[in-house]
Amino acid sequence: MTRVALYARYSSDHQRDASIEDQLRLCREHAGKQGWTIVDSYTDRAISGASLLLRPGIQELVQDAQRGRFTIVLAEAMDRLSRDQEDIAGLHKRMAFAGVRIVTLSEGDVTHLHVGLKGTMNALFLKDLADKVRRGLRGRIEDGKSGGGNSYGYDVVRQIDDRGDPIRGNRSINDAEATVVRRIFREFANGRSPKRIAVGLNDDGISAPTGGAWGFTTINGNRQRGTGILNNEMYIGRLVWNRLRYLKDPETGKRVSRPNPTDAWVIQEVPELRIIDQVLWDKVKAKQKAIKINRDTGDTNRLHERQRGKYLFTGLTRCGCCGGGYSMVSGTLVGCSTARNKGTCANRMNIRRDALESRVLTALKTHLMDPELFAVFCGEFTRRMNEQRIEASAGISAAKAELQRVEREFDTLIEVPPSGWSIEYDGIHC
Repeated sequence: MTRVALYARYSSDHQRDASIEDQLRLCREHAGKQGWTIVDSYTDRAISGASLLLRPGIQELVQDAQRGRFTIVLAEAMDRLSRDQEDIAGLHKRMAFAGVRIVTLSEGDVTHLHVGLKGTMNALFLKDLADKVRRGLRGRIEDGKSGGGNSYGYDVVRQIDDRGDPIRGNRSINDAEATVVRRIFREFANGRSPKRIAVGLNDDGISAPTGGAWGFTTINGNRQRGTGILNNEMYIGRLVWNRLRYLKDPETGKRVSRPNPTDAWVIQEVPELRIIDQVLWDKVKAKQKAIKINRDTGDTNRLHERQRGKYLFTGLTRCGCCGGGYSMVSGTLVGCSTARNKGTCANRMNIRRDALESRVLTALKTHLMDPELFAVFCGEFTRRMNEQRIEASAGISAAKAELQRVEREFDTLIEVPPSGWSIEYDGIHC
């Protein structure tokens, strides 16, 4: 008996779950013709094929292959497995080590030749796609429209042209949010720190751009990268695009930003979107520059001038009132970050970092070494680890349950659609 596992993926939120089901249906038909027994199916929905690390479906597939659950992995095409050259080569190597063949409907049995040629073609496809997207975005920016996303203080304008197609990229000023932006600029220009501004906004019940509580980093941002409320040039009617470029970290699969040289920026004047007058903007920029000069000369608290060091319990201590993290609030003290940065927690208790470390280490040394307590610790540790594993697999279980429900509904439909129907398959009409 040949045991086979199916894999399907679609990469964009603009595509539909039907794409997954279409891929699986084609794979089931092929497996049936070959007389193979399907033991399981694995899916990743709305996840890019440029990295294996962030896809729970492919990760579960690899783990089950190493356990010997199946001997063949069947997918529609190699690009469903991965578009990254390194990842597809690594996947092929892992499957070969586990004694599992990779078979696709497009390429057949995947060999080293397929891995080399198709991997290169898929990588070139991704680069070409990125270049086309950037070209389209640049054209939109030069027309004074949004290149994607939206800034606090503005609304997306939804319009339809004469042909019924959506007109994208237009924005209008949101009066309520614009009032908040002006308040932030005025208070900072008058000497109030971003942290105190954030606390004041939270006290007044004003929601942050993400819908939660304000933090000082949302206001302060980074001057060189143009992030944060105080550095957004859109507020003076200037649209700046291509300030940053984004690369994918090969270790984590996550995107990281890198600043572009100024001659690569695309700047477009949009005076109709101005919120802050030039006098107030210049006053804020002068104050930011003065703060930087003071820090460079050592006139301000140097704790915040450099990246803070890592300590024994960095990232491990939590506030008992709000659950937020504890961090260094001075050179020697740790306290609740939420209370100090957002003002939404009433816990103002501080503790010396060395005293905290001493207490924890002493407790571990004097109490945890007791056999009974150590057994309790091991049981609790195991329970928490199991909880995390269950949480991690909850999404996969939900997807499998949804797949079974869709399969039952699919079985009730007519297999062949009437002539004249249009079917959308992986974003392509046929």
